Amino acid sequence: MRNTYYRFPIVLAGGILVVLTAVYFSLTNGTFDMSIKEVFQTLLRMNPNSDFDLVVFEFRLPRIVLGALVGFALGMAGAVIQGVTRNGLADPGILGINAGAGMAVVLFMFLLQGQITMNGWLGVMMMPMFGIAGGLAATTAIFMFARENGKLDPQRLILVGIAIASGFGAITMFLSLKMNPSDYEMAVAWLAGSLHSANWKFVVTMLPWLIMLPPVIWLRSQVLDLFQLSEESVKSVGVTVEREKNVLLLCSIGLVSASVAVSGSIGFVGLIAPHLARQLVGLRHRHIIPISGIAGMAIVVIGDFIGRTIFAPAELAAGIVVSVIGVPYFIYLLIRMRK
Repeated sequence: MRNTYYRFPIVLAGGILVVLTAVYFSLTNGTFDMSIKEVFQTLLRMNPNSDFDLVVFEFRLPRIVLGALVGFALGMAGAVIQGVTRNGLADPGILGINAGAGMAVVLFMFLLQGQITMNGWLGVMMMPMFGIAGGLAATTAIFMFARENGKLDPQRLILVGIAIASGFGAITMFLSLKMNPSDYEMAVAWLAGSLHSANWKFVVTMLPWLIMLPPVIWLRSQVLDLFQLSEESVKSVGVTVEREKNVLLLCSIGLVSASVAVSGSIGFVGLIAPHLARQLVGLRHRHIIPISGIAGMAIVVIGDFIGRTIFAPAELAAGIVVSVIGVPYFIYLLIRMRK
């Protein structure tokens, strides 16, 4: 425990350094390469250059900031979901929460196609609301079908989640096929988990959720520690189990839904980040939650950088890059848990 306590600030500093390194490469590399000196001059408004301003402030910086916020939200939400369900394979994507939020956002696009621009303030602010409704629908279905004798069964949870994700995915595909060609193109790119359309409005939309919900989760980190015991043990120390579960799950659904609304479905971040955090800082959620967020930031920013540069001039969505890493990791976890 003592070693874990001293390890946390070191891991936190190392994680921030990894994120800053990824930000450095993302800012300076691409179709239009820039030196770090030119980036700093642009940021500090020294010798302003319209080309540099366009590349940094309109294209790269909002994309990097949005990717970092989305990764932080997904990593933290994954840690909460795994803690509440006591299932190391639980993840917003695998449980169908991403699919439910995604379906609701595509429904929003379908109903209002041609009436509201997705980059306008009304469209940008409404998308998270629809996302939360979809995420809540997916979570309600999970709780209905994955419970046995009034308790959440971790084994059934994964199977139910996969079924729900498939069902919502089918509805999403049906809605997207009913769209006109231009809206369909936008929906497909968004569903792949792309940050291509990132702008400062999306960043502003994410901020309220990240200001309100992470502190609520972190203040309940000790409750998440208790959830690793049996329900009877948790109740014996005076914890209102169902209420705390609902609060924590609602917070994670809010984070996931807001992320899906602005970036599409980027899977496996909520699976990988908490496992990395537990390996690095131990089992206390007071440490796991922030490290999961930092790990999620690094995963998404690095994934977006790879997708944007490795295949240039073509671009691969960050969600696809992360999935290429995530699928083998998921298989590895399945094999390890069977042993």
